[in-house]
Amino acid sequence: MVKEKPNSTRIYDSEGYRRRAACICVKNDLEDEVLLVTSSRRPDSWIVPGGGVEPEEEPAVTALREVREEAGVLGQLGRCLGIFESVEHKHRTQVWVMQVTEELPEWEDSRAIGRKRKWFSIPEALLQLAQHKPVQRSYIHSLHNTNPRHNPNISPSNHSHTTVTSIQLMNNSSNNPHLNKHS
Repeated sequence: MVKEKPNSTRIYDSEGYRRRAACICVKNDLEDEVLLVTSSRRPDSWIVPGGGVEPEEEPAVTALREVREEAGVLGQLGRCLGIFESVEHKHRTQVWVMQVTEELPEWEDSRAIGRKRKWFSIPEALLQLAQHKPVQRSYIHSLHNTNPRHNPNISPSNHSHTTVTSIQLMNNSSNNPHLNKHS
C-alpha cells in the first residue's frame, strides 16, 4: 500500500505497518562506537539515522540513502540486524550495520535543517536513545549480540538471515506467531 504525504510517499506492508530502513553506522569491526544524528523534531535529542522506504526502492538502498541525507556519511553495508517493529508508531524498520568510509564535510540535512552528527560509545548511545527513541536501543543491543568479536558463539555465516524483532512499547505480549521477540 502507498500513501502520499507532502514531499514523500509512505509505503506500508500488507499489515498496515510503515516500511522503514536504517543503519547503525560504525567506525570499524570492533563496533564500539556508533554515529547518531540530532532529531529533526527535537534538535537536542539523538537518534539512529533512517527513514521511509520509497516506491520501487529496496530497503538496503533506502538505508544507504537515509544515512547520506541525515548523517552525511558513506560506507560499506554489512549484516542486516533484522526488522524491528514499533507497535506504538505502527512501523517496521529494517536495520543494517554500515562501516563508515567517508564523512562528508557538509550534507543535505546539515544545510537544510542544521542537523548534527556525533560518535558515541555504546553505553553513551544507549543512554542518549533512552531519552528520545527507546525503541532504537534494541538496534544497539542487536549490534552487540550479533558481532562475532563480542559473542564467540556466532560465526559470520550465522547472522546473514533477517530476523523480525517485535518491539512493543505499550504491550509486551504479541499474538502474532510470525514475529520473533528479541530485546
